[in-house]
Amino acid sequence: MIEIKDLHKSYKTGGSSLHVLKGINFSVAEGELVSIMGSSGSGKSTLLNILGMLDEADEGTYTLDGVPIKNLNETVAARYRNKFLGFIFQSFNLISYKSALDNVALPLYYQGVKRKERMESAMNYLEKVGLKDWSSHLPNELSGGQKQRVAIARALASDPKVLLADEPTGALDSKTSYEVMDLIQEINEEGRTILIVTHEHDIAQMTKRIVNLKDGVIIDDTLVDQVKAQQYV
Repeated sequence: MIEIKDLHKSYKTGGSSLHVLKGINFSVAEGELVSIMGSSGSGKSTLLNILGMLDEADEGTYTLDGVPIKNLNETVAARYRNKFLGFIFQSFNLISYKSALDNVALPLYYQGVKRKERMESAMNYLEKVGLKDWSSHLPNELSGGQKQRVAIARALASDPKVLLADEPTGALDSKTSYEVMDLIQEINEEGRTILIVTHEHDIAQMTKRIVNLKDGVIIDDTLVDQVKAQQYV
């Protein structure tokens, strides 16, 4: 599903250059649930931005579902993101003046889906994450866990090939974090490919594979015995 080969990325900082990714080789098969770990400055956010087509590597190749991702203008990159990827963020990134239903339906609007169809689909996804009865509520009327469930429903609405989750439990307490991870595990068991960037070891243990980054290189890539979040919910 994802194939990264010899990926390098540097940034200009004043008169010097900061080499952030130093030859990353990394692949993810369809249906995997992978966590990417690393301290601040390890390169994990840069890698996620490249995977999410929000940034582009200086060297190396990135292939997503058989499609080479390179030299994309913003229009094509936006189209590919909408086609291939669903995003889940630590800060939820919900539109404050739109209801939960409208937030979930938004990716379908950009895909040109007719209003009646996208609202029906959005309601189905809200039901999937247990928030059908909260569909008319604004984000400020929802708890942190509910906001993240709306964000997950929105990420799923466009039926993406891959979900990219950037610290999805970072703004949540432990109990709510495990509830969110239980939902993510459930979605993965249905066959969805999911990558999670996290600094929390207990969250990483709830995935099936942990990739550790340090100073722009992968220092460890290990299959793990997955801890089921359900036992803590």
